[in-house]
Amino acid sequence: MKRYFDDVLLGSIELFCFAAELGSFTAAAQAASVTPAAVSRSIARLEERLGVRLFVRTTRQIRLTDGGQRYFQQCRQALSQLTEAEREVTGGQSRPAGALRISAPTPYAHYRLLPLMGEFRKLYPEVTLDIHVSNRNIDFADEGYDLAIRGRSPADSNLIARKLEDAELVLVASPAYLKRAGKPKNIEDLAKHECIQFELPSTGKQIPWTFMVDGAQIDLPTTGGLCCAEDVLGIVTLARSGAGLVQTYRYIVEQDLARGDLVELLPQHGGTSRPFILLYPHARHLSLRVRTFVDFLVEKLPRS
Repeated sequence: MKRYFDDVLLGSIELFCFAAELGSFTAAAQAASVTPAAVSRSIARLEERLGVRLFVRTTRQIRLTDGGQRYFQQCRQALSQLTEAEREVTGGQSRPAGALRISAPTPYAHYRLLPLMGEFRKLYPEVTLDIHVSNRNIDFADEGYDLAIRGRSPADSNLIARKLEDAELVLVASPAYLKRAGKPKNIEDLAKHECIQFELPSTGKQIPWTFMVDGAQIDLPTTGGLCCAEDVLGIVTLARSGAGLVQTYRYIVEQDLARGDLVELLPQHGGTSRPFILLYPHARHLSLRVRTFVDFLVEKLPRS
């Protein structure tokens, strides 16, 4: 096997990560118990090896270039894996520790993920959680995420996809709207109603509603003068205010249904669902904190 790294280069990578995290060569030097000049030489050595600038330097501050940011995310992950491998071999990591960066879509984060995180932290206080609530697709390598929750399996074969649950869909409206517009008695009646739309961020297209008809699930395009994008919870707020009908996840509106603030419609055509999937990169030695987090979610969330 050809040798690509020596002790000096690995030390330079470690100092580079210190500088990137702390935003200062001086702070990196203090953290590593070396001189600022040693940090500067290490960064210069790396830039010469790679043929790219890693930092933009001014008299007052440093900041990563685009190439430096990508290199930092990869190096940070690699160093973390080396540390964890050493702890595992020596028996030093008996409990999960370290930072987890997680991306989750708005409704699933608010109604499923976030309510469980206090319990997770009580069980594993040495794991810190950086949770980004967003409906946009993320790049694991460039943005440094450890896990993501999404509503469909990825095309990327480098990701492991593990289903968390099949979330049931339900058609609802407020009593005030139904008093004004009447109840739909069948699917054909939906054409006479204000059907609140949601635009999928990844495609820019409005999501069709799904129903069970004669034992088969069908997609039905609907129309309406109200549309929300980015945040699914927006269409639920509109329905609660009496603006129209909406199809959403039952877990979002189950309390509204129990209180009578919303009414379930066309239950004879219900029973459809959409999956929520946990994604994380393939790794020969998956970190203990990632394994623990995955197992925790699978145990706590409703079964598929």
